[in-house]
Amino acid sequence: MKHTKIKELLAATQPMKDINAKGWVRTFRNNQFIALNDGSTIHNIQCVVDFENTPESELKRITTGAAVSVIGDLVESQGAGQKFEIQARAFEILGDSDAEKFPMQPKKHSLEFLRENAHLRVRTNAFGAIMRVRSVLSYAVHKYFQDKGFVYVNTPIITGADAEGAGEMFQVTSLPLDNPPRNDDKTINYKEDFFGKHTNLTVSGQLEGETFAMALGQIYTFGPTFRAENSNTSRHLAEFWMIEPEVAFNDLNDNMDLAEDFIQYVVKYAVEHCQDDLKFLEGRLLEEEKSKPQAERSEMALLEKLDFVLNHSFKRVSYTEAIDILKDSTPNKKKKFQFLIEEWGADLQSEHERFLVEKHFKCPVILYDYPANIKAFYMRLNEDGKTVRAMDILFPGIGEIVGGSQREERYDVLVEKMRTLGIDEEELWWYLDTRRFGSAVHSGFGLGFERLVLFVTGMTNIRDVIPFPRTPQNAEF
Repeated sequence: MKHTKIKELLAATQPMKDINAKGWVRTFRNNQFIALNDGSTIHNIQCVVDFENTPESELKRITTGAAVSVIGDLVESQGAGQKFEIQARAFEILGDSDAEKFPMQPKKHSLEFLRENAHLRVRTNAFGAIMRVRSVLSYAVHKYFQDKGFVYVNTPIITGADAEGAGEMFQVTSLPLDNPPRNDDKTINYKEDFFGKHTNLTVSGQLEGETFAMALGQIYTFGPTFRAENSNTSRHLAEFWMIEPEVAFNDLNDNMDLAEDFIQYVVKYAVEHCQDDLKFLEGRLLEEEKSKPQAERSEMALLEKLDFVLNHSFKRVSYTEAIDILKDSTPNKKKKFQFLIEEWGADLQSEHERFLVEKHFKCPVILYDYPANIKAFYMRLNEDGKTVRAMDILFPGIGEIVGGSQREERYDVLVEKMRTLGIDEEELWWYLDTRRFGSAVHSGFGLGFERLVLFVTGMTNIRDVIPFPRTPQNAEF
């Protein structure tokens, strides 16, 4: 008999005969009521077992975590809380679960405990909800760009280019680590390596994406990226997913328009398609914040915060204006900021970004025209010679969620910037070719997918919005 998803059963408009539901036991009470969940929805369906005519040995096998198949009729529920339940005629234990050893008991577990059991944590309500929201957001990303005629490009995971110039990359090699081949000057001879050169896991698909935008007009990448940054904060991962559109003939203003429209679209899509999961996560967040001091609690409930982003245009502010605001702010004057803002040119920290969004403007903010010396080499230099056509989008609770720029399309200017920063022209000869043959104004941005999921789900640690987090000293599962 073909089984029916629990989500479909709960959405039924009338009773049904001879249905089969399969899932995992969340709870079993009074030797009679199974709360069954199959992952299709946050809601369980109640299955009523005829315990009087069921052997005791079989009832004992209905434990939390056990996989079961139930056959019976979908009938109107006698109890409160659900419209329908399954009156079971027969059930089969598909997979036993030792109640004494199964870690995911029906009680509140700490997030740290759940991270240690990441292979099982998705069986909890919270992580089931998070991963369904993540899936819907992922679909919305592709739908947005596909509907607008963007071409999806798979940029390489193994690369010889350091797009950010930060050098915090994971090396890829097949050389023996205990005795690698060496040149006469004792440096490692990478010509004998698998790729014949020094290669790394990518930190961004942007540079390769630009080459495709200069032929296909508008492209996007959406794939894994890697940073070997030894950072153990709640906002950083060593492996994460990046969304990076690149558009020929777009200037910085076009880029800001695209980013704002894109973010509002995917957030709206999640709100419309994940109501049950988001309502659950909103309740979870409210419960968690009860233990925090009033000053640390969110000013808005989760769905209210998402609606806030949908219903407000993003405030566009130059870096220079933002620095003036921060210098004159009360937290800066009273030395409440961990990093005090004293002069133009300072690299903004998360505390500054969140102050601008949450306290000063009280809406999402797009900062633009940053100092050239704190931004990447590929960003277009402004006429003042000091700033570049960069943009960052700042969100409440998150800080920076998007970073982008108008790219430097002028060959001579780009080469001069690379020489000043000591970037090898020969390594990026192919990138420079896009400026030598048919160069044009073009722009793009990068959005860390996990930060988007973090914002939409209301979670506070980025390790809780990716299936298997990779962080310093942790590559379990």
